[in-house]
Amino acid sequence: MNFDTFDSSYIDRLRSGDQVTEKHFVTYFSELITLKLRSRLKSHQDVEDVKQETFARTMALLRSESGIRHAERLGALVNSICNNVLLEQYRSSRRTEPLEDATADLLVDRAPNALSSAISQSTGKAVRTVLEGLNERDRKMLRAVFLEERDKDAICQELGVDRDYLRVLLHRAKASFRELYSRRMERPLLI
Repeated sequence: MNFDTFDSSYIDRLRSGDQVTEKHFVTYFSELITLKLRSRLKSHQDVEDVKQETFARTMALLRSESGIRHAERLGALVNSICNNVLLEQYRSSRRTEPLEDATADLLVDRAPNALSSAISQSTGKAVRTVLEGLNERDRKMLRAVFLEERDKDAICQELGVDRDYLRVLLHRAKASFRELYSRRMERPLLI
């Protein structure tokens, strides 16, 4: 690849919109930018996006009132703009890419800690104690529905009731359980 040098007349032709000069500019810097970005970005589309944004910003700067002061540094300017666009691309891709499920699972500690184990044991003991304090029908029904997760039709058949009445019985049993549980929690369980 041949490296070109640039002068103020080249910059003036770019500013004025000379098509031959613009074509040379895009062709020349496309090759350089592509070489630079190919190993740094994942997809061809990302390379094209960074390249187009680099050209747009460079042309906007060239055509601005302040323009560029040193025509011989055009290559360094395009490279700097490309670096800035590339950094923005990195930042935006980091923000939008969620963690893979496997990676997220590695970061979550699934083992219970001592406090949660103690709370679980204490709560389990309190629930068992409260269940024992209920009448036999409520105790069997709550165990069958919530702990054993049995089929409600089978429970209805055992109790000799229909589904609508089972719903009423469960509502009453849960209310009794809540009342006993709240009284039990007023007096903490000793382990």
